[in-house]
Amino acid sequence: MTRVGMDTNALMMPVELGIRVFEEVDRLFDETECLVPEAVVDELDDLSSGHGEAATAASVGKDLANRCRVVETNASYADDAIVELATEGEFDAVVTNDRPLRDRLLSRGVRVVGVRGNRLGITEP
Repeated sequence: MTRVGMDTNALMMPVELGIRVFEEVDRLFDETECLVPEAVVDELDDLSSGHGEAATAASVGKDLANRCRVVETNASYADDAIVELATEGEFDAVVTNDRPLRDRLLSRGVRVVGVRGNRLGITEP
């Protein structure tokens, strides 16, 4: 089973980019378990309290996070939580469209799933 970590922007992709993130993850990996750090859920809560498309996307992302297992970390910042869990081996891959986070993960040997056109693709470290 492939454990896939979900970043904040991954859970917002359906609204912001029209990408059905869970269907794409299932297309890329045979059996998956999607996980989301508690800090990502907190970030989605904060973003969803605003107005506009980002707030709508975060609200949808919050609902989508319910399809994932929430994982606690020592980090309160979402990106740091993702890196912490990935470095500890809790994730086999991470879905993100955040370039600085992607670079941090790749430098630590973690596979990254990101947007390629209107689909998701895997970048190996």
